[in-house]
Amino acid sequence: MGFPVDLTAALTGASVWQLASWRKDLLQPEVQSNPVLYSFRDLVALRMFVRLRAEVPLQRIRKAVNTMRDWDLTQHPSRYTLLTDGDTVFLKEHDRAIDLVRRPGQEVLLSIEDAFAAFTNLQGRGVVDFRRPRPNVEVEQQRLGGWPTVAGTRVAYDTIAKLVEGGIPPGDIERFYPTVTQAAAADAADFHAEVIQLRRTAA
Repeated sequence: MGFPVDLTAALTGASVWQLASWRKDLLQPEVQSNPVLYSFRDLVALRMFVRLRAEVPLQRIRKAVNTMRDWDLTQHPSRYTLLTDGDTVFLKEHDRAIDLVRRPGQEVLLSIEDAFAAFTNLQGRGVVDFRRPRPNVEVEQQRLGGWPTVAGTRVAYDTIAKLVEGGIPPGDIERFYPTVTQAAAADAADFHAEVIQLRRTAA
């Protein structure tokens, strides 16, 4: 499944401009297509980069990625956990963290943050919780390839949002999708509005 740029921006916190810039040297999308589409693994890696970028300069993130390449750590970036203390970038491996920037190879002790939790990006925009972009919208990699769905269902969030956008009140959605509550329909429409807003800012 491929994720379009606007949905990728909403789920990762990267701006559309950042996504275009980072395709040059930080992360090439796994899905080769026109228009650009990102894989679920790409989203996980991008979210990690955005979280790091909120605390350290992009040059340090690039240096960390280059150090990993120099060490022949060439799997997809989503396979690694990168963390920061606000000064350097660390690679978490098992129960240890290794400095990639200031003192490459130096092991340190760190507390590990959840990379999927909500956070504020460098531009001050609140970035949604990756697993729950809204209380009744969730992302499960095994469900629809990671496409956001109404919580507890296999119903894509944008299917419901487009019905609401087309004039069906959230309270009437249950007539068509019995497992989708009024609150879930409202959450799907609200998240879809954020994705559309990001699409408009990219244009």
